[in-house]
Amino acid sequence: MKKTALIFSGQGAQTVGMGKDLAAEYPCAAALFHRADSILGYSLSQIAFEGPAEELTNTSVCQPALYVHGLACLAVLKEKFPALDFQATAGLSLGEFTAHAAAGTFDFETGLRLVDKRARAMQEACEGSEGAMAAIIGGEEDRVRELAAVADVDVANINAPGQIVLSGESSKIVIAVSLAKEYSARKAVELTVAGAFHSRLMEPAYQALSAALAETPMNSPRVPVVCNVDAIKVGDAENIRRTLADQVTGSVCWSQSIEYLIDHLHIEQFIELGPGGVLAGLVGRIRKGTPVISISNSATLDEALVALTAG
Repeated sequence: MKKTALIFSGQGAQTVGMGKDLAAEYPCAAALFHRADSILGYSLSQIAFEGPAEELTNTSVCQPALYVHGLACLAVLKEKFPALDFQATAGLSLGEFTAHAAAGTFDFETGLRLVDKRARAMQEACEGSEGAMAAIIGGEEDRVRELAAVADVDVANINAPGQIVLSGESSKIVIAVSLAKEYSARKAVELTVAGAFHSRLMEPAYQALSAALAETPMNSPRVPVVCNVDAIKVGDAENIRRTLADQVTGSVCWSQSIEYLIDHLHIEQFIELGPGGVLAGLVGRIRKGTPVISISNSATLDEALVALTAG
């Protein structure tokens, strides 16, 4: 089997119905959603499976739903393909928590409680500020960083070459969008989001999550986990806590993370676990031709099993 890394989706990938067919068909997936409902004290599974979309899109619901869905996809994959062997994990923003759970840094319940804390704190920070985000398309990274400095906003995501997201106060994001073409961008689009994720406006959420992480025991991951903020592997508990907290207000360096996985950890293929194939699209832009197998439901699971068996 090719040297493989698991990658997990971030907020924005969610879709009503996620996990429904897997839970109906596979008891191991149903059990994770059932445990999540019990831990969280509300029916996360009901919202994920049936909606409404507005409720699933809420940060406080969306993040736990993606965490549980990613691990449900992994549980079913392990059951159907016992030979699965992976050498590293990573996740986009929220997905970094799922990646740590997959690597054994903490168990399912511990990770879910952290994600619930993070999600609620981020939603509160959104509600307590006037924040926005914008995608800057086609710009050079150094020029987009100059734009962020001029507009006094933060670089939230470096998703792929030519796809950088800025985050900050709504009025300042409007300025950044208006100036973007002067800073090498082909276009700039304000995003429909709840607030300014991965910016200084998330400082209250950073404080709340840091406190929760400080009290959470961490194991050494069984395989390298590549963190968003430094785009390198993290192994010791102190660094894991720091990097998970820092990404709430810091940049998600996804492009650099994928490059690190390929160039330094010699990953040959990725398995994306989460809705929609968003990460596969980004990997294709970061390093063209890199194989990515995406699993989000029963149909894509069957396709993945064919690919993995052949490979």
